[in-house]
Amino acid sequence: MKNRLQSMEDILERNISGFHEYSLSEPVHLNYVSQNLCDMTGYTVDELLDEQKDNYALLVHPVDREAYLEFIHNLKSQEQTLTCKYRLMKKEGVFVYVSDTVTSRKLADGSMVGDSVLTDITDIINENSNLQFLNETIPCGFIRYSCQKQPKISYINRQMMALLRFPQVREGELDYLELYKEDIFLMIPMQEQHKFAKSLKQVYFSSTPVAGEMTLLRCDGTKARVFGWITKCINQEGIEEFQSICIDVTERYQAKKEEEIRQYLKALTDVYDKIFEYDFAADTVKCLYSGGSPMFRWLENVSMQMEEATNRWVAGLVIPEDRENVLQFFRKICRKERYKSREKPLQITYRSQSSDGDVKLYSGIFIKMDESVSFYCCRCLADVQEADALRDENAFLKENMQELVARFTDGVAAFELKNGFVTPLYASENVCEFFGFAEDEWLALMEKGATYEDFTAHSGTKYEDFKELLRNGEAEFAYFDLKTQTERKIKAICSQKSPGGSALRYVMLYQLDVRESAVSGEEAVKPAVSIRTFGYFDVFVGEKPIAFRNKKAKELFALLADRRGGYITSEEAISFLWEDEPVSPVTLSRYRKVALRLKNTLEEYGIPEVMETVDGKRRIVTEKVQCDLYDYLSGNEEYAQLFKGSYLNNYSWGENTLAELMGDIV
Repeated sequence: MKNRLQSMEDILERNISGFHEYSLSEPVHLNYVSQNLCDMTGYTVDELLDEQKDNYALLVHPVDREAYLEFIHNLKSQEQTLTCKYRLMKKEGVFVYVSDTVTSRKLADGSMVGDSVLTDITDIINENSNLQFLNETIPCGFIRYSCQKQPKISYINRQMMALLRFPQVREGELDYLELYKEDIFLMIPMQEQHKFAKSLKQVYFSSTPVAGEMTLLRCDGTKARVFGWITKCINQEGIEEFQSICIDVTERYQAKKEEEIRQYLKALTDVYDKIFEYDFAADTVKCLYSGGSPMFRWLENVSMQMEEATNRWVAGLVIPEDRENVLQFFRKICRKERYKSREKPLQITYRSQSSDGDVKLYSGIFIKMDESVSFYCCRCLADVQEADALRDENAFLKENMQELVARFTDGVAAFELKNGFVTPLYASENVCEFFGFAEDEWLALMEKGATYEDFTAHSGTKYEDFKELLRNGEAEFAYFDLKTQTERKIKAICSQKSPGGSALRYVMLYQLDVRESAVSGEEAVKPAVSIRTFGYFDVFVGEKPIAFRNKKAKELFALLADRRGGYITSEEAISFLWEDEPVSPVTLSRYRKVALRLKNTLEEYGIPEVMETVDGKRRIVTEKVQCDLYDYLSGNEEYAQLFKGSYLNNYSWGENTLAELMGDIV
């Protein structure tokens, strides 16, 4: 029987992977080598052992050698166990990845030795490299994030970072990647956050993946449309986490949206004389449809500066008695008051010169297309013959058609009815689902049409009910809404048949339950906006702080708060935001971009009404915010202790107001 020492030596020789012992006293060298290490490297014991030099260090890959020598140096400092990963060159010329775990210990004579065990991790490294290669090269964004109420991102791949357009971090600027990692909701637009949170909750409790489209907010303020999946799994640490894969479908989504707008415009041009696109994000206006007017035809699809173009049009064509009223109307539009009422958009009637030089009565309306784009549509009401024909129509057209469109902000469709055939002209999202058509079927129907019987057969609507709609001009239908998973009602209104029977007829639809709630006067409860100026400046919507993506945009809002409701001009703002730079075309352009970013941020958080812009001047609407400065200055006893001696610590220009406040308490 082998004695105990022989058994231990056999274990070290054959079974302890890559075992060897260092002498850590200078010069560092190996004083014991196992057969296992020789088999791993291809070198003999004699080739590895040398009391004058460290032959083993020569086997370490040159790129990794510096890290390896530092590893050995650290081992000599005290008794401890350390691990280092590096590449080890074999005698045959190839290398292996190893994990080297060394325990250093002090001998009785005071010298240090280290017992080392190597583990070959080549297969693991190669597998991870292959997975990383796939992860970084597949054309998809990939993120992993925690299952917390405010999920934190633990991993985000290169494609997702490119999709979200993370900027390079510069000294003194925010690290957006780290900011987004702390709260994934920063990449979700405000209007989609509830939908995203609901999806996470569904995935978490059902453990079933959810797929669909949604909008993401990029770091530069633009939006991306993605199709993706959310799934829940257990990570390597045994902790639950969400994983998402996203495909960028922005171009497809925009193309689809443009086609929908084109179809919508096609329907609108049958009703209105002129249509203008107001882009509030770009601060531009352009004529989309001039109705053949020689005054506007040459301007079709030419973008112009919004305020300047509108003022020139009003001054040149609207009669003097109506100009101020029209200008006030457009100022309300620019303050986003067009979206305050859910019942209908703003409308106006005014007198203006027509293309033939006559003064005629016009009616105009703003129709919201999305958060930043609206159509201004107008038509002449002075054509008595046309007005009489409209008055002879049923209630649908008695509202002068613009009243009709004003009511269709939540599900609108238009159809051409002619000789027993139905041809869809336009339908907003979810309306085609009511009729039982898939998206591709609906698009095909726009090209070729269908008989009344075939058209109604797809939906739960009876053919007799559809014929009743054509006869009476109005009807209500119940249907199951796929998005809200609820029973809803939709109302249809149809224009009357012309005497000849060959003219176009229109059917328009809107969600009845949404309209009823609007008519009853219910208003969405908006979160309270609170501003903190004492100490460091911050703004809160409800209990959530606004994460300003641009430092100057935040500073501009602080400047408006400091003005306490007074207007500030572009020149004044520049003198505070860029104290060392004069007002110039460069700084004016820079300021406009900052102001636009501030406006976009306020819109994103659903509070655009707290800032007012008139003729390029801006102010904070004090009655729509709660601010510690305003409370303190109100003189109410309950706010007397708010000010503790610090004000807008972020900004040096706040010292003037600080001195005023300090003077009050001295």
